[in-house]
Amino acid sequence: MADCCCPPPLNLRKPEESAALKRVLWAVLGINAVMFLVEVGAGLAAGSASLQADAMDFLGDAANYGISLFVVGMAIHYRASAALLKGATMGAFGLWVIGTAIWHAFHGTLPSAFTMGVVGIAALIANAASFGLLWTYRHNDANMRSAWICTRNDVFGNLAVLLAALGVLGTGRGWPDIIVAAIMAGLALQGAGTVIGQSLGELRTSSVSAE
Repeated sequence: MADCCCPPPLNLRKPEESAALKRVLWAVLGINAVMFLVEVGAGLAAGSASLQADAMDFLGDAANYGISLFVVGMAIHYRASAALLKGATMGAFGLWVIGTAIWHAFHGTLPSAFTMGVVGIAALIANAASFGLLWTYRHNDANMRSAWICTRNDVFGNLAVLLAALGVLGTGRGWPDIIVAAIMAGLALQGAGTVIGQSLGELRTSSVSAE
């Protein structure tokens, strides 16, 4: 077929494309850094496992976007290596959230539904903006795809936090918050598997090309 849906070889990325990527990554890095500060305070004050999990997710994403900025314009081998590192951190985040959810379940924490709702809406708006900025690059290399997957998972997580707030408000119990935290952990682990798989494939490809 004359037409191909595949992107061009990413190790030949043009300078203007790298500049555009950097602008997008700086924007989403700033959004995630600010929301981490907002959510970590609100999550601790509200006693919400899902808000604390979401706050750590914002921190992890900000660090991941920083890594992405560092490797933009580099050879595919370095970008794939960075994506592999980010995939590993996504997996670690998922395991951390599971531990947090277990702790709150054991202690019977009752979070503030009002705080969860207000902060959840703010986080959803922030992640929706990041999602829109990264949409163009969702089928790019493993490095940029990992950034988009992180933000996609965050949007789902924010919607789940809002559902948890309604559940806590309606039942007067903390289980909806725990359930949402567990779902967020599952999303992180699923995303980690996807990113790690693609980055390993790109590393193998780059190794073969170098021979």
